[in-house]
Amino acid sequence: MPKILLIQGANMNILGVRQPEIYGKTTAAELDRMLLDYAKAKGFELEIFYTNSEGECIDRIIKAYRDKVDALVMNPGGFTYSGKAIGDTVKGVGIPYVEVHLSNHFVRDIHSVIAEAAQGVIMGLGIQVYFLGLDAALYLITQKK
Repeated sequence: MPKILLIQGANMNILGVRQPEIYGKTTAAELDRMLLDYAKAKGFELEIFYTNSEGECIDRIIKAYRDKVDALVMNPGGFTYSGKAIGDTVKGVGIPYVEVHLSNHFVRDIHSVIAEAAQGVIMGLGIQVYFLGLDAALYLITQKK
């Protein structure tokens, strides 16, 4: 069974509270339940990890590599602007990586410093980006074998 790690970066633990006009009203707990149900229905193992610490994020990516996780999906949240070391870690361990963002960064004039490590970036579709990101990760896993 494929294993995917979803990392929710800085401020993603306050979904539904933080600027709902941009990020939506779905809470982190509601989203987690939907994603875990989706993983079960699609037949893959999903771990969801929240962190507001860049160092913890890096440590979790390295652990994912050591644990032989098949793919990484991440919404870096607040790390989007300054998480260059996170991107370097993703590149260093070579785990297939899909980056997701709830809002359209092009409309908001935001540039992700981590995105260059990704095989793909999905943005601007609200919580649907997570489901699409997981599907993209599954696709990358099948291409790797």
